[in-house]
Amino acid sequence: MSEEARTTQQQVWFITGSSRGFGRALVTAALDAGDLVVATARRPEPLAKELAEHGDRVLTLPLDVTDPAAARTAIDAAVAHFGRIDVLVNNAGYANVAPVETADDADVRAQFETNFWGVYHVTKAALPALRRQGSGTVVQFSSVGGRVGGSPGIASYQAAKFAVDGFTRVLAAETAPFGIRYLVVEPSGFATDWAGSSMTAHPVPEAYDATVGAMNRRVRQGESGAAGDPARAAGIIVRTVKRGDVPSHLLLGVNAVTMALDYSRRQLAEAGAWEQVSRSADFAEPYPVELPTAV
Repeated sequence: MSEEARTTQQQVWFITGSSRGFGRALVTAALDAGDLVVATARRPEPLAKELAEHGDRVLTLPLDVTDPAAARTAIDAAVAHFGRIDVLVNNAGYANVAPVETADDADVRAQFETNFWGVYHVTKAALPALRRQGSGTVVQFSSVGGRVGGSPGIASYQAAKFAVDGFTRVLAAETAPFGIRYLVVEPSGFATDWAGSSMTAHPVPEAYDATVGAMNRRVRQGESGAAGDPARAAGIIVRTVKRGDVPSHLLLGVNAVTMALDYSRRQLAEAGAWEQVSRSADFAEPYPVELPTAV
């Protein structure tokens, strides 16, 4: 599809987690752009009432992303209703706070079920339709933490976001002949419910107060609030998707950009410092070599 056609064509969006946060903002931004929207949520009834004014431009559907059968049913219903899916947005996700040492295993698994397996189920369900169309854009919501990692207390969430990125890179390679594009969105802090009622903070042992406790206080109890505007972010995503080309990753927010650039510079510096050691593991390379001088 040409850039001009993509920009002017009325597109069909399928959005998970549409009841609030980024999902709700994207529903509004896509509708404002003149597009059609399949808005999904675990409990879609309140959402359907909110969006009733848009009439047949919106289809609201129930969807628990952790249920692969439900994902297939929702995708099939969307295609049956609108004839196609042009943009699939995997947005549904949440994080709870706890140190790895004392985290409840069932809670860690439940988070991963939504944050990774939900993306897997919905994407897999949509692939046959996107492949038949020979087009489509898949927007995977990650986090800047899914690039740089290291945020104490949310190991399950960040591990899932790293997994989403790896999964999407493989998908992009496997489906390259089918005209399917992939965009991994990596926000920093935004004024959504992510750190509000959607997040449960489990008790933090005293030994972890300086790390997990400090993160919890900064994210959930900071007075300044998050810097990012979800409406602006949604508008940026809609405009980006309508381009003839999309970046593989889209950082959103000042902190996201700052953290990513700093992380990349440190990665390059470390790889360079250890380059000769790393190369020496191959049979054909000189061995042994001196380890880098400790800094």
